[in-house]
Amino acid sequence: MTFLETIFGHLARAADEPVLGELRNGMIVPVKGAELLAMVAQARVWAVARRLKPGDRCALLAPNSIRWVALDLALMAEGVIVVPLDPRQVAKDWLAVIADSTPSVVCCAEESAAAGIRGPGAPAIALLEEVFSHEPGEPSLVRHHADHDAVTIVYTSGTSGEPKGVVLTAGNISFMLGCTNARLDQLMGSRIEQESVFQYAPFCFAAARILLFTSLSRHTMLLLSTDLLKLADELKLAAPHYFVNVPMFLERVRRRVEESIQERGGFAASLFERARAGFYGQRNGQTRLGSLLALRLAQRMIFPAIRANIGPNLKALICGSAPLSADTQLFFMMIGIPVLQVYGLTETTAICTMDEPGKVEPGRVGRAVPGVEMAVADGTGEILVRGPNVFPGFWQRPAETAKALEGGWFHTGDQGEADATGNWKITGRLKNLIILNSGHNIAPEPIEHQLAAALPDARQVVLLGNQRSFLSALLTAAPESNGAGATWPPNGDSSLSPAKIQSVIDALNAGLPHYKQIRAFRVLPEPLTMENGMLTTMGKLKRDAIAARYASEIESLYEKKPA
Repeated sequence: MTFLETIFGHLARAADEPVLGELRNGMIVPVKGAELLAMVAQARVWAVARRLKPGDRCALLAPNSIRWVALDLALMAEGVIVVPLDPRQVAKDWLAVIADSTPSVVCCAEESAAAGIRGPGAPAIALLEEVFSHEPGEPSLVRHHADHDAVTIVYTSGTSGEPKGVVLTAGNISFMLGCTNARLDQLMGSRIEQESVFQYAPFCFAAARILLFTSLSRHTMLLLSTDLLKLADELKLAAPHYFVNVPMFLERVRRRVEESIQERGGFAASLFERARAGFYGQRNGQTRLGSLLALRLAQRMIFPAIRANIGPNLKALICGSAPLSADTQLFFMMIGIPVLQVYGLTETTAICTMDEPGKVEPGRVGRAVPGVEMAVADGTGEILVRGPNVFPGFWQRPAETAKALEGGWFHTGDQGEADATGNWKITGRLKNLIILNSGHNIAPEPIEHQLAAALPDARQVVLLGNQRSFLSALLTAAPESNGAGATWPPNGDSSLSPAKIQSVIDALNAGLPHYKQIRAFRVLPEPLTMENGMLTTMGKLKRDAIAARYASEIESLYEKKPA
């Protein structure tokens, strides 16, 4: 049975039960299984009227919504290949994907989005209002897909170079849903009540889509965020048992909690810090009575209130898309909310490894899911993957497909290592590797994470030095910090002052070999954001774009070798 047949079967059984909802204006707008199937039937009538046939592409440009889900299911049920577009991008990005995927029609939520892609040579455009204006037809059978049939083309985020279309098949997704359901069964146990799941990442990302399909195939109510500016309020309303996160979101939650406790001061702040010392000491095999007593007291007096504020029903937070710092993972473990890391790429149907509940090791991302093989390439340390989760190829890019799948393994471009139990740690990205003119190779991510952890007032850290004689760093200040154009050598005394940065760098350098030591830095006057083109929509650094935009600032760091 394919994933679509599983989903349609579950929706039919949950005909009178809410299965999906939008969070709007402080309320949940739900849809039951039968209602969602009726909407799917409407969209299928539209697709037939449009003469869309199996193998055609249809681009979907809209924020997450019930209608988005219904149209997605309807198109795949008709054999149409869905190409989700990122609603947070701009017209030129949409046009690049449209030109590459050549859809027969682009479905938009709003005329404002449609206006950005209209023009000579543009495909047909349909608004969702039109799609769902048809009377529902008689329920018809879902087209049975062979495992090798393409069902969607998901475009990569383009951290460097242009995005590529990743073709995912019915077999890829059906296999992955078996894995995700099995792991969620471990997390939730033998509960009878319906699960509540929160979703804020757009469905144009493979991980978000897998969570959607998984939720629609199990006893779950999936609640969709409709306003990223109200995430905290929506999260309280949803009260989920689990949801998928990016590290940036969890870092912000952690920072907000810590700042709130520090602002309270007095006994609460003192107890929190002593409890933290007790938690870390306990993990390191130390048993200082005072710290352990403080930890027990905080577990009764402070941590329950923090958990209730984040999500009173949370069984776990799930995190992926980039490595999460071990300190942040430990923070959530300390307050009683386990963070389960997932590692994967769009090309691996979002997932290769998943942490197992109760077997989490901070800083590692879990073992390969059953049925997936992972290995490390000799010489480069690159992670190689093969299994039913690996995509068949990039859309209309045979040369790049052959390179990515050389030798029967998918070459991830990531570097990593597994311990004796098969628990993986991601150490860097090959294309991010910094090669000094001395010949030393340095993965920037571990050093960036160390520096960022030691400088909580820093919002971002970017390590530099490719083909240079030493490493330097660009930093951006958190919104509450003063980061106005600070440069090396140090001066001043703000919360992110050059003096403070230099002190932290000196301490970090003391534990690093000479070629990994940071010799210069600059604090940029603005943060790196999606809006200014320095981050992907999932918060990853666009290193090539950063290097181009701040070329003069970077060059100034190397004009005079620091003493």
